[in-house]
Amino acid sequence: MSDPFKIERLTSRPQFLAAAKGVSEARGAVVVQRLDRQDGAATVRLGFTATRKVGGAVIRNRAKRRLREAARALAPHLGVAGSDYVFIARMGTADRDWDRLLDDVKSALTRLATPRPAPKTAPSTPATAGQDS
Repeated sequence: MSDPFKIERLTSRPQFLAAAKGVSEARGAVVVQRLDRQDGAATVRLGFTATRKVGGAVIRNRAKRRLREAARALAPHLGVAGSDYVFIARMGTADRDWDRLLDDVKSALTRLATPRPAPKTAPSTPATAGQDS
């Protein structure tokens, strides 16, 4: 059984910064950012990060390992081909119950896979300056 697309890793800082300009979704113990590369490639690239606010090196590494496993399980099914995803660990990622962490990642990936409607612009009103009432 082969995957419909290949999964690669984001490795450089510019790739992470580019993904930050896309859409993001925060769910429970994870934030997921998605950038549609629009290059026609059928690959999904994943990156993982945790800030020092999460904890020391041991806690950050544990949080990223857990996110990698969750993404490995769910990205082939819920990821959009031609996209870059960055998974950002939050304070409770390292200690969160595994099933709840999977639910967080699943709901974030599902939400990011659905197209969002274009934002509505407020109708402009004609200027009323200079009118006496």
